[in-house]
Amino acid sequence: LESAGGFLIATLVGVALAILLTYSMIAREALYPNLVFFQLIPKIALAPLFIMWLGIGSESRLAFSVFISLFPIVIATTAGLASVDPNMVRLCRALTASEWQIFTTVRFPTALPYIFSGMKIAMTLAIIGVIIGEFITSQRGLGYLIIFATARADTVVALASIVVLCASGLVLYGLVALAERLANRVYGVPRA
Repeated sequence: LESAGGFLIATLVGVALAILLTYSMIAREALYPNLVFFQLIPKIALAPLFIMWLGIGSESRLAFSVFISLFPIVIATTAGLASVDPNMVRLCRALTASEWQIFTTVRFPTALPYIFSGMKIAMTLAIIGVIIGEFITSQRGLGYLIIFATARADTVVALASIVVLCASGLVLYGLVALAERLANRVYGVPRA
């Protein structure tokens, strides 16, 4: 649940941030270098800081999951929104379409494959973020169970936890792929 929650928050914030970066040159110049800088920081080094700031509860794991999975969504969505054929935008403006109409009928449908590519990467990273948080502080969860079983040299429990973790990850990834198919049907985007 924490992985899914972190992924959903990262998706909403990431898409909104990408829209801001696409439409505002000032925001792009101010925020984009900082995003790249934060992506370069080893994430595991920041996990203890999240725990210090937010405590050992689910809030720190959720925040870490959002932090680790936000970057691919922002970058993919920004690339998708920028990949629109300029002639299409010019045609829409010549036909007196508003920026909102251009966004909803041209930019967003064009960006969908990019957005979902970023979401697929982010889903796996959200799971990793929660597991890292559970390795450090949790008293329950699959990450805690893996650490606990490993400390007791209980290979069976550790491997079973990893299998459950992989199955959960596949289900969540499959839900993103299903959402992609539905969005492609709604917007008429051909499958690659």
